[in-house]
Amino acid sequence: MRSSLSHRTRLSIGIMATFILLLGCASLPQKAGMPQANYAHTRDALTSLVQGEMKRHNLQGMSIALVDDQRIVWTQGFGYADAMNRIPAHPETIYPAGSIAKLFTITAALQLAEQNKIEIDQPLRAYLPEFSVKTRFPDSAPITVRSLLTHHSGLPSDHLKEMIHRNPMPLPEMLKELSETWVASPPNFVFSYSNVAIQLLGYLVERTSGKDFATYMDESVFRPMGMNHTSFVIEPGMRPHLSKGYKGGQESEEILLHPIPSPDGPIYTSVVDLSRFIQMIFARGRARQTQILKSETLSEALLPQNSHVPLDFDFQIGLGWFLNEPDIRNVGLVASHGGTLSLFHSQLIILPDHKLGVVVLANSSGAVHVVNRIAEEALKLALEEKTGIHQPEPGKSVEEPVIPWPQTALKDYAGHYATGLRVFTVEAKNGKLYSRLMGRRVQLALHPGGQFSLRYRLLGLIRIKLGELEKLKFSLVTLQGRKVLVLHHKGKRYLLGEKVEASPVPEVWLKRTGEYGLVDAENYLPVIEKAQLKYEDSFLMLEVKIPILGDYGIERLKFAIHPISDTEAILLGLGRNMGETIQVVNDHGVERLRYSGCEFIRKSDQ
Repeated sequence: MRSSLSHRTRLSIGIMATFILLLGCASLPQKAGMPQANYAHTRDALTSLVQGEMKRHNLQGMSIALVDDQRIVWTQGFGYADAMNRIPAHPETIYPAGSIAKLFTITAALQLAEQNKIEIDQPLRAYLPEFSVKTRFPDSAPITVRSLLTHHSGLPSDHLKEMIHRNPMPLPEMLKELSETWVASPPNFVFSYSNVAIQLLGYLVERTSGKDFATYMDESVFRPMGMNHTSFVIEPGMRPHLSKGYKGGQESEEILLHPIPSPDGPIYTSVVDLSRFIQMIFARGRARQTQILKSETLSEALLPQNSHVPLDFDFQIGLGWFLNEPDIRNVGLVASHGGTLSLFHSQLIILPDHKLGVVVLANSSGAVHVVNRIAEEALKLALEEKTGIHQPEPGKSVEEPVIPWPQTALKDYAGHYATGLRVFTVEAKNGKLYSRLMGRRVQLALHPGGQFSLRYRLLGLIRIKLGELEKLKFSLVTLQGRKVLVLHHKGKRYLLGEKVEASPVPEVWLKRTGEYGLVDAENYLPVIEKAQLKYEDSFLMLEVKIPILGDYGIERLKFAIHPISDTEAILLGLGRNMGETIQVVNDHGVERLRYSGCEFIRKSDQ
């Protein structure tokens, strides 16, 4: 939901979704002559790219700003902020910018740390003594403020009730509900993007500063930077500049917006205001006459914080910043954060070593991958004009030979894999391995280096290339006592999923299979269309239909469930949503399933 799909587009709803949907995009005009210091070529090339992508994906409006140190060297709006009334998108158009908000909540927490009101390596309970959460890991370290900042707290990914209820609960009330929730993993065990963690961080800002969250953000973060049209709430003066949202070219209602400020997002802002945030970073924490953050604090925020976490492989995160994720080569550090709602998408990327940054905001559901593409191309082009550094030409693709699977590997690899999207099954047949992807039966082709890739043959006969997806490599390794599926992409390794083993399902859980609906569904936003608990492939499975994920190519999420008692079960796997607990509660003799603050009742029991 409110996550940076972008980037960890791969990791907000699962890393695989982004790569599956990587397709060829509109081509850029060819550059002639020497680089120009005024970014004329960058503007021309990006204008062409944006217009082509907007037409191709049926996008209504978009705004972009390019920053070179303390100058906004180009900013422009494309299409419409309000198509019906023919109001163009401008650089000053205000969009709900999703999880980019997290960077500002984290900025506020770091300000308070500089004032010695917070020590980020102290347990969260040192500042919120009423905070508690259940754990099955009694020997683990406490949840610290730093673990919130880096999404390594082990807390659940979301508090679903808070996200989709029509009347979201205030942060203190959510804090109370968390006391009945289980952690998903020990702190610092694996990266798991958590809106809950940032919500708690926002409440910590509120409690420590003595001001309500939105007021503190306005007074101590936004206004000192000159971000005078940015806020966690829609202020009256913003409304004439606020973009409408679109789906399939038609005006639609954004269902993930909160009536109360939520520290995990969104914020309401423009590309001009976000450019001022980028300028502050390039000025080593100074904006106008105010030191927003100390230089050393910013340096720490942009350093990898998770190098000691084996299950994170090559993924790096700073204090809130995703590091070196966009594929921009030979530039030193790349830091980014995106934002994703159902209709609005955003991406912000900076190259601190070269003091170049870009922000892209869009108002259409189909822009989910477009904002990333445009932001990356903007920096590649601007970098070349500013420094002469150009990106390496793509090497000629050389298809690796395919070798037979050893018999021992067939047995090791066959089975079920839990990912953030769904459970994939790998089966061995006639000395080969197969799985299903997007409705297709694909073959796992082994290569001499021990990695495998995916191959597809129409009717089992005619080889059909899978584009970018076919370039990805995978492997299975044992780490931290887990058999994990690793994605290899452009020289980096990412955790993709975990191989999970079936175990006998107790009869009491088998009797609970069936279709479920939300209790008091009329008080919830129309996000979850259908939930079904079923027994399949020797596993208890939970399948959930979420139509707003259709723009990612996947509407149905599927999780393997492992009962650990007659009234509790956990979602198998590692990472976002994985390891979380489903509880059975009894209401006047009728069982309900409680997950993430929401209760579900079997439709046959209604």
